[in-house]
Amino acid sequence: MTWVATLGGLLFGFDTGVINGALPFMADDLRLTALTEGLVASSLVLGAAFGALAGGRLADAFGRRRMILVLAVIFLLGALGSALAPDVTVMVIVRFVLGLAVGGASVMVPIFLAEVAPAARRGQIVTRNELMIVAGQLLAFSSSAFLGNVFGDSHGIWRWMLVLATLPAIGLWIGMHVVPESPRWLAAHGVAGSALRVLQTLRPPEEARREYEEIRQAAAEDRLRDRASLRDLREPWLRRVLVVGLGLAVIQQITGVNAIMYYGTQILVDAGFGTRSALTANIANGIVSVAATFVGIWLLGRVGRRPMLLVGQLGTTSALFGIGLVALLVEEGALRGFLVLALTVTFLAFQQGSISPVTWLMLSEIFPMRVRGLGMGAAVFVLWMVNFTVSLTFPTLVDTVGLSSTFFAFGVLGIAAIAFARRYIPETRGRTLEELEGGFRVAAGHSPR
Repeated sequence: MTWVATLGGLLFGFDTGVINGALPFMADDLRLTALTEGLVASSLVLGAAFGALAGGRLADAFGRRRMILVLAVIFLLGALGSALAPDVTVMVIVRFVLGLAVGGASVMVPIFLAEVAPAARRGQIVTRNELMIVAGQLLAFSSSAFLGNVFGDSHGIWRWMLVLATLPAIGLWIGMHVVPESPRWLAAHGVAGSALRVLQTLRPPEEARREYEEIRQAAAEDRLRDRASLRDLREPWLRRVLVVGLGLAVIQQITGVNAIMYYGTQILVDAGFGTRSALTANIANGIVSVAATFVGIWLLGRVGRRPMLLVGQLGTTSALFGIGLVALLVEEGALRGFLVLALTVTFLAFQQGSISPVTWLMLSEIFPMRVRGLGMGAAVFVLWMVNFTVSLTFPTLVDTVGLSSTFFAFGVLGIAAIAFARRYIPETRGRTLEELEGGFRVAAGHSPR
């Protein structure tokens, strides 16, 4: 179930990463200007924000499994449409639609995984989606580099780069047909017998029965209440959960991880590498991201979420100030280029090895069942909008204030992220989703269920 569902994460990573390699070859065919290049690159991110916002509500209404099947179709049609786009207008529209699927997957897949995973293994299972995201980005970098270097003189090679995304989309569509629905969603919609049968295929008998009773009781109480809406935020404990969720989304993006992922080559060029050398060196960012995610998954089974998040924030913030100092104090040339590369790799090691897996895991854990889709959809919408803002403004910031000042600004934001994490982020490791809800209620002065 995990590996099938996380094909959605692989598509998330591939579709966000492939445009880096395709844009240089696309520029002549579609007569791109600097403005239209930005539109082509960022239209997917903007679409992802709205896909995340709607995705949670749709998953609550129609089911996790059914909506992931719909996403597979959108991924397939979006990949075909972008590969066949005749002009910029069609490309931007299709990329926006493809972004709806990316955003939807960023919400639905972690929710689905969190709801089917046993509490003791939830961290390792949910963060496999993060592994698939970075693997998709590395696959995009590598396949584009191969096609560009070997067939770069062929007309329209960028179309082949983009169409490769159809393969995992077909795999996701086929695979989800043999995967059962989330037992928690089934119980929440009154299909208790089916929920128990799914749990019995995933747990030992006693554990399945115990977890089923917890889920059934929580679902029965939720059905006595009105449909989840913003009015629920009148309850102080739910407002606190939302603050934690939105804060996690912001601090995951605010330090500029996607400035490095989207503009890593340009950062290395500005630091002193030649263009060809920067293109090659930038592959290191993808390799380190995958390796660090493996380490992060291993750590989540042994270390608490909160200390991992704080250590990750300390590491990334230190790397950001290091990049700023190198760009300010070291003369442009090979030495500065290698120092900046070493620091960007260090940044990504902490980001992908701790911050990103913890963020996606905790967002899938903290919201109670009744508002899980709504809450996670809102949090991931904010995450994508911060991503969009950072990726849109980064080139302008570098042109206006320079590389060093830009990274010093990210470092200051990193300090603010550390302060927020210390103050608001709770520990969630080793607790069932229902126990987490009870903990938030008690913290806000309410009695648990």
